[in-house]
Amino acid sequence: MRTGTLLILLLAASAIFAQEPNTKGARPPGEPRGFGGPIVLDKDDVPAFPALPEGVDAVREGIPHGKLEMIEYDSKSVGTTRKLNVYTPPGYSSEKTYPVLYLLHGIGGDETEWDRFAHTRPLMDNLIADGKAVPMIIVMPNGRAQKNDRAEGNVFAAAPAFAHFEKDLLEDVIPAIEARYSVAKDREHRALAGLSMGGGQSLNFGLSHLETFGWVGGFSSAPNTKAPMELLPDPQAAKALKLLWLSCGSKDGLISVSQRTHRYLKEHDVPHVWHVPAHGHDPQQWQQDLYYFTQKLFR
Repeated sequence: MRTGTLLILLLAASAIFAQEPNTKGARPPGEPRGFGGPIVLDKDDVPAFPALPEGVDAVREGIPHGKLEMIEYDSKSVGTTRKLNVYTPPGYSSEKTYPVLYLLHGIGGDETEWDRFAHTRPLMDNLIADGKAVPMIIVMPNGRAQKNDRAEGNVFAAAPAFAHFEKDLLEDVIPAIEARYSVAKDREHRALAGLSMGGGQSLNFGLSHLETFGWVGGFSSAPNTKAPMELLPDPQAAKALKLLWLSCGSKDGLISVSQRTHRYLKEHDVPHVWHVPAHGHDPQQWQQDLYYFTQKLFR
């Protein structure tokens, strides 16, 4: 990796790490986090969906429940055994084939982050029970593709490992899931999305591999996101996507990263969702993203 590229990645990671949310409740939900900026909103920087309904992640009795399990896979690209957190929908059966959403975490997280932030299992159980989402498998990997993939010490030093995860995802994670679970193996049934650093990864990898992913989402995407012209040198190619989703809270100091991508797509008439609710860089934003994004998938 060139020195300049590594420096950019480290600076981006340093900036992002400062924004990773404090989940201990010291800051009220939706309050500006005091980083990045300045925040300058355009007229179309508005919510595309209503506020999250109450109780979307409540464990409900009397409905079928899915399963959340931690599995291991052999990562040849990293040279070690790694972990995946996998949600299988209620009634999962090897007699059926399922679509898959690969869901990526932020720089301070790991394969457990999405379940901690969004309560993935009850949220998806409820959506599926209400007929709002199709039964799908959700794979939550560790996007820090290095032998010690724990979020510890100087986490921004792992920035190159987040870039290296592209190889691990394509060559190790997806094949491992397709060997273990009964899933469809075409782009129309494969989605990629993530939050913060994972949002940048999802846009970087998903838009570079349109033959692999038919659905791509960047939630509060961080500065590791490539510049729009690098993401999509041929904007018309993105029209092959079933869904391209961009979102960021209006109180998030990183919103300019998503705004520049939205403006580029808008300028080139590329269909996409642009969702800007009144949130900061926080779990409330990402749970709302997951709730609405999954309702659009695989239909």
